[in-house]
Amino acid sequence: MTTSQLDFVQSTIPGVIVIRRTRVEDSRGFLSRLYAADAFHAIGVRKPVAQINHTLTRRTGTVRGLHFQQPPHAETKIVSCVRGEVFDVAVDLRKGSPTFLRWHAEVLSPENLRSLVIPEGFAHGFQALVDNCELIYLHTASYTQDAERGVPAIDPAIGISWPLGISEMSDRDRSHQLLNADFEGVQL
Repeated sequence: MTTSQLDFVQSTIPGVIVIRRTRVEDSRGFLSRLYAADAFHAIGVRKPVAQINHTLTRRTGTVRGLHFQQPPHAETKIVSCVRGEVFDVAVDLRKGSPTFLRWHAEVLSPENLRSLVIPEGFAHGFQALVDNCELIYLHTASYTQDAERGVPAIDPAIGISWPLGISEMSDRDRSHQLLNADFEGVQL
């Protein structure tokens, strides 16, 4: 689906959608649309944006994630990189999904004008490919600490091929338990 400034492309995992934005430019600069409710509604994102976050990751190679929220606080995220360049990853954790534990990644940057729609039931994380990366996240649910969960970014059950060696990760992200055979996924 294409709108005047947003082109939605289905990724290799149903529900994970790559957004290719366009710029409207003139001598003053440019405008690039990050969100249009009617366009997102048309691709199945029907819940309103409940929270917007802005992050800065200072060091190349840093990995943040993989994070998600349990129902009833499950959220869709729309992630855009407004400075730098990141390897952005969505991991399917949906119970019973034919793509369970598969992942899809996109390089996001202000130059390539790509964003990623990450549906409910997916974990999300990214790796900074350069210093000083800034991301804008639109969330369809507010952060709820008791619903927050995570899986290790280096979990062999998922097998993400991070493009760089991991230079930094938070203690919280390092403490996530590896998935085991008993993990059936997130029931939506």
